[in-house]
Amino acid sequence: MDTDTRSDGFPKLLQVVLDTTDARALAEFYRQLLGLRYRPGDEPPAEGAPDPNGVDWLVLRDADGTNRVAFQQVAELHEPTWPEGPHPQMLHLDLTVTSVANLDAQGARAVALGARLLRDRADDPEEPLRVYADPAGHPFCIFVVPPGT
Repeated sequence: MDTDTRSDGFPKLLQVVLDTTDARALAEFYRQLLGLRYRPGDEPPAEGAPDPNGVDWLVLRDADGTNRVAFQQVAELHEPTWPEGPHPQMLHLDLTVTSVANLDAQGARAVALGARLLRDRADDPEEPLRVYADPAGHPFCIFVVPPGT
């Protein structure tokens, strides 16, 4: 079988890649927010040591070793002006929690890590959610999906 495709003949999605002007800082934000770990060799260097990967390309994986999010260094990036404006978002990440209490807790963690709140619909009875911007300005949502849904 061709290892470039799934068994059903379709390509495999490897990871989501976010452009950023500070790959290390954005990778650290998502590493801490999502509890991910660096791909071997992408870990931060010792204090004061050069960080060649941190100015190019970094990958975060889950506990099973599956790539989840990568970060590509770019010279310039226009922050999205979500929900409208001259610089639309190109994509966003959806993150889920199981309750409004968890939404509150994870939202507070996101803000403490450097995110900023863009929209608060935590009181929506159908789909409680909040939209944040990560430190580079990429929008992401945290919304409630009750267990068993």
